[in-house]
Amino acid sequence: MTRKHPGEVELDFPREWVEFYDPANNEHLIAADLTWLLSHWTCVFGTPACQGTVAGRPDDGCCSHGAFLSDDDDRANLDAAVAKLTEADWQFYEKGMGRKGYLEMDSFEDEPNLRTRKYKGACIFLNRPGFEGGTGCALHSKALKLGVEPLTMKPEVCWQLPIRRSQEWITRPDSTEILKTTITEYDRRGWGEGGEDLHWYCTGDPAAHVGSEPVWKSLAAELTELLGKKAYAELAAMCKRRSGFPLIAVHPATRAAGTA
Repeated sequence: MTRKHPGEVELDFPREWVEFYDPANNEHLIAADLTWLLSHWTCVFGTPACQGTVAGRPDDGCCSHGAFLSDDDDRANLDAAVAKLTEADWQFYEKGMGRKGYLEMDSFEDEPNLRTRKYKGACIFLNRPGFEGGTGCALHSKALKLGVEPLTMKPEVCWQLPIRRSQEWITRPDSTEILKTTITEYDRRGWGEGGEDLHWYCTGDPAAHVGSEPVWKSLAAELTELLGKKAYAELAAMCKRRSGFPLIAVHPATRAAGTA
């Protein structure tokens, strides 16, 4: 069978999971994908390995479409972050702070939803090659300059990727309800039907599985924000113990990269 996305591994493959209860809340069950968390995926933006999600725009990385905001808190956090930017940080400062602003209304899951404005084919916060302040997300770069985690200044969808967190209430056999949080890889399917149409996607490409640390370490700040400090500490301890033994289900992209 011919692969639809040459160079990327197939979407369906065995995964190892662990479930545990949040030490801070015994009514919160967490299911974690060890195959993903022990993979060696890393962001390869700005390197030849990054092909971009839109054909012909590799310098955009995954920033071509703008970022949908999740709620009012996400909007407030972005507004506060933008207030810290200067013309030296943001290539399109004048456009973003001008009449049209840095947000526009679009549709997400058939509902009106704000997202960061697209300008010249990509997110208005994306500094393009040649900008003196450097290429890449202006918000991310500013956070690094300020010595804070980028997740504190970026829209939620941006800093969570490529972690996928889903939550649901489940009923146990004794009729009690608990919240179940699932942590796994945000692969192409995470984007819905449009995921198949992306020109390239990093989580399935061995070229992006070259990190010096496994995901549970390299994305510790993001996982802590998503789960809480105590739950992340428990997860990290489990991953550390598990890494001492061969995984039954190694991520195929990590295996192909030779970093397993």
